[in-house]
Amino acid sequence: MPFISGTSDWPDAGFPGIKINPDSLVPQIVNEETCAAALAASTDPGDLIFVRLVEGHAAEAAELLAEARYSDPSSLRLRIFEADILRVSHRLDRAVELFRQLLAETHGTLDEAAVRQHLGRSYFASGNIAAAVESFAKALDLRVAGSADAALIYASTVALQRARDVLDLAS
Repeated sequence: MPFISGTSDWPDAGFPGIKINPDSLVPQIVNEETCAAALAASTDPGDLIFVRLVEGHAAEAAELLAEARYSDPSSLRLRIFEADILRVSHRLDRAVELFRQLLAETHGTLDEAAVRQHLGRSYFASGNIAAAVESFAKALDLRVAGSADAALIYASTVALQRARDVLDLAS
C-alpha cells in the first residue's frame, strides 16, 4: 500500500506521508514512500517514535522513547508520545490521566492547545465523546486565538466536527 487515494482533504499529522484519518481521528500513513524517505533523512529520534506509533508498534516505540527521554527528559513532545503509546496500547484511562497531567503543566502556555488536541483524541478513542468535543473545542479556540498554523486549526476543526457528529448520532 504505497499511497492511499482520497486523502487530500485529511488533516496533516505533522510528518510527511502521514495524515489524520477524519473518521478515527488517528494518524495513518497515506504515502509509504514519502514517509520512508522523510524518516531516512531525519535525525530526530521523535520522528521514528511517531512513525512506529502510527504503524501500531507500541512496544518498539516505547523502547525508542525510553532512550530518547534519557537524553531529553523534559521534552513535551516525548511526554506526549508516552501518553500516545498508552493510547495505542489500549490503556486509555492511563493515557487520559497522563494527558490531564500534561494539561495542568501547560495550562496558559502555547503548548496547551496541542495537549488538549491529544487529550481529545484519547477521550474519543475511549468513547467519552462529550469530553472529546469539549477538549477539541478548547484546542480549536486556543489555536485560533494564538494564530496557529492553518494546518493545526484545520486538524482541530475536523476533529471537533467528527466528535460532534458522533455525539449527535448517539443522542
